[in-house]
Amino acid sequence: MSPTNADEPRGAVGLQQGAAELERELSVLFRRARAVSGELAREVHPGLEPAAYGLLVRLAEVEPERATELAAYFGVGKATMSRQLRGLEELGLIAREPDPADGRAHLTRLTSEGRERFSRVRSARRDRFLAQLDAWGAGEVAELARLLHRFNDLQGG
Repeated sequence: MSPTNADEPRGAVGLQQGAAELERELSVLFRRARAVSGELAREVHPGLEPAAYGLLVRLAEVEPERATELAAYFGVGKATMSRQLRGLEELGLIAREPDPADGRAHLTRLTSEGRERFSRVRSARRDRFLAQLDAWGAGEVAELARLLHRFNDLQGG
């Protein structure tokens, strides 16, 4: 609640109203994001599962990474992560190698083909974001990113 906005609802009622609006908008965002993830996944590789696109995003940011760390980040079980990684490996998008710090574990990273395919699609996606946000100021875009980050931190991610 901002003390500078006199039109803002006050107290518990205002918070409940805001939470209901947030839930509605997040539902729309998630529904659209699932659809876009499917499109992006197919652009990276026709055989890529939509859920695996996010895995490529994460690997591009933090590679190399252990499967257990990826599973913890996404909040999924080891079996689910192993299945997704196996699928990415079969498509030639990732490679797994022994972890020098622990011979029982493996590190996962993008292959050169995986990196090229992902980078091309990610670049096109960012161009679409820029076009969609053209009427927004840089400060508004930064504020949206800051608030989403803050919200995601509350969710444990």
